[in-house]
Amino acid sequence: MTNDVQAAGSPPRRPAVEAAARFGIGVAGSVVLGALAGLLWGEVAPRALLQQGRAGEVAIVNAETRAFIGADAWFCGIAVVAGLLTGVLGYRFLIARRDSGTRAVATAGLILGAAAGALVMMWVGGLIGLAGYDHALATSPPGTMFESSLSLGAKSALAFWPLLTSILILVAEWSARRDAAPRQPLEPPLAAE
Repeated sequence: MTNDVQAAGSPPRRPAVEAAARFGIGVAGSVVLGALAGLLWGEVAPRALLQQGRAGEVAIVNAETRAFIGADAWFCGIAVVAGLLTGVLGYRFLIARRDSGTRAVATAGLILGAAAGALVMMWVGGLIGLAGYDHALATSPPGTMFESSLSLGAKSALAFWPLLTSILILVAEWSARRDAAPRQPLEPPLAAE
């Protein structure tokens, strides 16, 4: 009987649980997408060609290589696509048609998840080929050529994913509120007498 009284007197926990679940889904989904994006980046991004010098020393074969810029450009492109996915799908399935508290929490989850996803993407992509690079660096005789490990040179590229996610959510929210606003009927023009 006391449980019935407490349940009737206390606010329902359902909205808080739903908001927390949507926050978790936003973060977890973005992190998983970040791991997949990192695998893709690790496979498609160009790498600089290196030549083994003395033990543990390497030199870039072509000093004018565009591999580092290309790797950063691939990261940015993949991050933009990931930001589009989390912004559009996240808004559609986690934010749209929810109460304001749940919307705010789900939005925070998507934006924080996008930032975490970008970091995971950089980390996973950097791991691909790292063991081979380390092995070649440690065991290759002088003159051996091999590819460099992958790294993100422009750390500012990490902002692409959360920034695009935020912009898409903002635009979708603005559009939804604009469509939901009551419209004033147009007044008929005054007839001349």
